[in-house]
Amino acid sequence: MDERLKRQLDFALEIDKEKNIFRQTHLSGHGRNENDAEHAWHMAIMAYLFREYSNEQVDIAKVMLMCLIHDIVEIDAGDTYAYDDASLMTQKNREDEAKERIFSLLPTDQKEELIRLFDEFEEYQTAEAKFAHAMDNLQPLMLNHSNGGSDWREHQVHASQVYGRQSKTRLGSEALFQVIDSMIQEHIQKGNIKE
Repeated sequence: MDERLKRQLDFALEIDKEKNIFRQTHLSGHGRNENDAEHAWHMAIMAYLFREYSNEQVDIAKVMLMCLIHDIVEIDAGDTYAYDDASLMTQKNREDEAKERIFSLLPTDQKEELIRLFDEFEEYQTAEAKFAHAMDNLQPLMLNHSNGGSDWREHQVHASQVYGRQSKTRLGSEALFQVIDSMIQEHIQKGNIKE
């Protein structure tokens, strides 16, 4: 077998492990915890659907690919819960090591391309990265909202934590932030998010 194809197949099989990384967020309808692959797929579709609400013109294919690859590193690094301050402190180091190992399975040109895209997402500077992050923030919030805020209640999350994360959403989409803000306010009033 051609070496390039073998490396691509090895990578394709390796990323199947993303389906085994479970997040704190539950599927709608109070289902089981979602996995990283489901989260990424959902984000990518949402990015396409909501592209008209981006603050800036974006290359939607690039945004969708960012959405699809952004959590591949969690195969090694594990999921870092958005409101776990201790884990957030070590997240970058864990993900950098994982990024190098996992993307190194690919041929060099594809490794470099996907690492550049991953790093662009993490650096949060381009219109595409900002919009992809807006999807990363909106998607779990939307699921938690659909489940009556049960994940926020379980983890005793405060409004300052939710707004701290969601304030970045408005960098990608002011329109979607307005929707998010109304959801957050509803859950503060219901007591699902602590003041």
